[in-house]
Amino acid sequence: MTRLSAEMLAADAVEPITSAGHAQLGIAVLAGIAVIVVLITKFKLHAFLALTIGSLALGAFAGAPLDKTMLSFTTGLGSTVAGVGVLIALGAILGRLLADSGGADQIVDTILAKAGGRAMPWAMVLIASVIGLPLFFEVGIVLLIPVVLMVAKRGNYSLMRIGIPALAGLSVMHGLIPPHPGPLVAIDAVKANLGLTLALGVLVAIPTVIIAGPVFSKYAARWVDVPAPDRMIPTRASEELEKRPGFGATLATMLLPVVLMLAKALVDIIVDDPTNMTQRVFDIVGAPLIALLAAVIVGMFTLGRAAGFTKERISTTVEKSLAPIAGILLIVGAGGGFKQTLIDSGVGQMILDISKDWSIPALLLAWLIAVAIRLATGSATVATISAAGLVAPLAADMSTAHTSLLVLAIGAGSLFFSHVNDAGFWLVKEYFGLNVGQTIKTWSVMETIISVVAGGLVLLLSLVI
Repeated sequence: MTRLSAEMLAADAVEPITSAGHAQLGIAVLAGIAVIVVLITKFKLHAFLALTIGSLALGAFAGAPLDKTMLSFTTGLGSTVAGVGVLIALGAILGRLLADSGGADQIVDTILAKAGGRAMPWAMVLIASVIGLPLFFEVGIVLLIPVVLMVAKRGNYSLMRIGIPALAGLSVMHGLIPPHPGPLVAIDAVKANLGLTLALGVLVAIPTVIIAGPVFSKYAARWVDVPAPDRMIPTRASEELEKRPGFGATLATMLLPVVLMLAKALVDIIVDDPTNMTQRVFDIVGAPLIALLAAVIVGMFTLGRAAGFTKERISTTVEKSLAPIAGILLIVGAGGGFKQTLIDSGVGQMILDISKDWSIPALLLAWLIAVAIRLATGSATVATISAAGLVAPLAADMSTAHTSLLVLAIGAGSLFFSHVNDAGFWLVKEYFGLNVGQTIKTWSVMETIISVVAGGLVLLLSLVI
């Protein structure tokens, strides 16, 4: 199940676990988040335990029965791991194959030879944007992490100077550009033109990713000066190998899931007939799980065998790749559990109820509603779905261009200030070896910059178009 479908099912199928009033819910949200932050920062409790306790505290403050709170938490944990966990595992296997075979070294050495110094952050944002076009955010991260960490280590760059542009490229694609699920849902809800939305999305995305990526990374590197975490850095395998895969074969293996998912998206747009055999085939081979699995299997030959690995050596590589991600899976899953507890408590509905009385321009209203739901629930997809459903009636009197801008306003708002209730927050924190404060100073601020800059550009375009 994809992240989109898991979140939609969880958001739509589960009844609210409490009938608390708006004030009590607001207090419960703040209290739950405060418990998590204090347990992690003050008492140094593991994030998995802190998120679990914080979810129970949220339910208690909201007046929900303990059994229903636990059910919401475990449902959210399960759906998050089901949607993301297998992808993280497959990505870790592919990353380890890249590293142990020397393929990652080949990519890094080529990048360092072609782009250096001030050009490196721009190269990273370009690579991330291309790879991130058809991919889920989490898939893009697990594909890029080995390259980001090795470039930072090998080229003696600040991790934030290299990592932030890569994250910005992935995040902007995820929030603004079809065929990502959030924008596609919003396009369908407000009946926008997909081609025009894609064109305007690219127009908004380019300056947004420049500001949030290479430009902001200068400041992020000053605020948070951390080395790449040793436990996540692949060893330089090339020094002990007699041969290593070629650059072309390595790049083709990395891009295989990108190509498969992009092909699925294009076929869905061109054919647009669920009963068509071609579309059904591409829906299967372009699914994130199948696309990454295919890359792993191909990588065993193009990377492992090309480096002279025996079957036993490849098996050992796969086994070693899974151990470091156990903690990450639990933390990301617990983040999804906390998010689902928030949703089932009725926080998203509370935001929708309050926003009905706001009298402001439609594009700004759409952005603000998406921001509020994103802050409350931690889910960009849930924020997009909810906001699109609420403002859809406003699109009836809009021009084609303004309807597309409405989609982009929703997408921009859905990225605002990722924090402790967002599974992506914990994913970035663990992969980059940061603490909570450092993650907020870098990742959370970057997400806010993307949201504000993209939202502002949408409003400016609405005055021109």
